[in-house]
Amino acid sequence: MFQKQPMMRRMLYALIPIYVYAFLFYGFRLIFLSVFVFIFGVLTEYLFEKRKGKKVTEAVLVSCMLYTLSLPPNISWWMAVVGIVFGVAIAKEVYGGFGRNVFNPAITGRLFIYITFPSYMTSGWMLPRFGFFGSDVVTSATPLEILRSGGAVNLKDLFFGFRAGSFGEGAIFLIILGAVYLVVTKTASFRIMLSTFMSASALILVFDLFLGKMDFLPAILSGSLVFVSVFIATDPVTAPKNKKAQLIYGVIIGASIAVIRSFSLFSEGTSFAILLGNTFAPLLDFLTKKVKK
Repeated sequence: MFQKQPMMRRMLYALIPIYVYAFLFYGFRLIFLSVFVFIFGVLTEYLFEKRKGKKVTEAVLVSCMLYTLSLPPNISWWMAVVGIVFGVAIAKEVYGGFGRNVFNPAITGRLFIYITFPSYMTSGWMLPRFGFFGSDVVTSATPLEILRSGGAVNLKDLFFGFRAGSFGEGAIFLIILGAVYLVVTKTASFRIMLSTFMSASALILVFDLFLGKMDFLPAILSGSLVFVSVFIATDPVTAPKNKKAQLIYGVIIGASIAVIRSFSLFSEGTSFAILLGNTFAPLLDFLTKKVKK
């Protein structure tokens, strides 16, 4: 049924530990949403590809996994379905399917429901309790919201995921291990990872030192900056292929994240930044390609 794609399988392997860790916090709440997301995500691609006589790609499984891990724990199942259907259909299949899409399907779907249902997408945060499988959770503000209001957050809690946020963004130590695996197996570009994270960090530091914005170290460990730098920005389809272009691409995304976080009404700017970077990716490849003499 599925078109085999070893690179996409390796991406799934890197995400599985994060998914299992999220399950220990949120339990069957995560499983429940995952069932709907994967069924409707795969079904959407199947309906499009069937018309062309092609198989469903394993890439859609990665999109479904990334999308699920980027959701707030309290989101309604039908909203999750709307997002993944929109992401796969509009951001991928209307362009011709795998390898032809300009925008990342997972982030496109998430941003669509973020804009369409803003009150639900910004109030679905929960403070997890490790080992309770989702049975002992309370509504809470995210670390970024706390920092923007002048509060303080614990660095250890940020690193190990003991904070409110999306399902998969909290386990930074597992995200780092995933990054190592992806780089060693040549699945994802370390240039994009580093340029995205470092450019965002540099601007956040400048804004902290000179403008009194969010504290530097808590800010770079909060939200989905690390998760996005490793798993979303490095999407092989929507990211540039040339090495120089990848560095510029990462800077565009990282700088956009820092600016949106610090000066806009949105406490998190990763989704907007990714789509902005996706927009420039083809142009960056064109401008940095080597001219044959």
